[in-house]
Amino acid sequence: MQNQTPEIYFIIVIGIALGLLLVGFIITTLLLYQRRQQRQEQEMERLKDAYEKEELRSQLEIQENTFKSIAQELHDNIGQMLSVVKLSLSVLPIEKEHKAYDQIENSRQILNKAIFDLSNLTKSLHTDRIAQVGLADSIRFESYALNKTGIVEVKFELNGLEQQLDDQKSIFLFRIFQEAMNNVLKHAKATEVQVILNYLDNIFTLEIRDNGLGFNVAEKRQSADSFSGVGLKSIFNRAKLIGADLSIDSKPGTGTRILIELPLEEEE
Repeated sequence: MQNQTPEIYFIIVIGIALGLLLVGFIITTLLLYQRRQQRQEQEMERLKDAYEKEELRSQLEIQENTFKSIAQELHDNIGQMLSVVKLSLSVLPIEKEHKAYDQIENSRQILNKAIFDLSNLTKSLHTDRIAQVGLADSIRFESYALNKTGIVEVKFELNGLEQQLDDQKSIFLFRIFQEAMNNVLKHAKATEVQVILNYLDNIFTLEIRDNGLGFNVAEKRQSADSFSGVGLKSIFNRAKLIGADLSIDSKPGTGTRILIELPLEEEE
């Protein structure tokens, strides 16, 4: 019996060792499986994000092409017809003493304003023009046109030496500006807007401030009204696609501040 005791101990030790090895193998296998699952989930998330970005990029490209087509049609058809009418009115042989003279002069002025407004509209819709004249001049021109309406006072400010951005970034930033101004006109009831462009050493910022009604940003992003569902989502989507950080600071009764920050390392 005493001779069998060492053998029993040996068998027990071997059994424990084998058990520990088995437990270690199981734990290692589980850890490797979890890591593999995490990598697969991360890869799936990356592919999903890439797909959503590409889908969104395609939608926005279609939208820009539509804007471009509309602008071209307005210029080629409506613009040309208005120009013909203007020319016809200008050659009418009517003296100042004629009773219809004042009415015709009034029609000429209305027509001139319609041609001017149509020209502004086609310029703001046409993506090629934004790329040609640059972001700063496009925003400056749009601010000037808004000032001419008398609805709101837009103060434009440019700081630093303007750096050329690629066409897509310029167009998307301009559309963000347009969407923000659209909200000001439709919802904010603001009387003053500050538009500030800063070109720093390695970052570009676009800041838009208004003295309007303001709103609860979290509630707006979750609600389904026209601005939240389309406008606000469009602003964030465009900023995300060009790698810009966008923040909106607003509270009811305090106005709104939109800040877009875009790194410039790739533009140098």
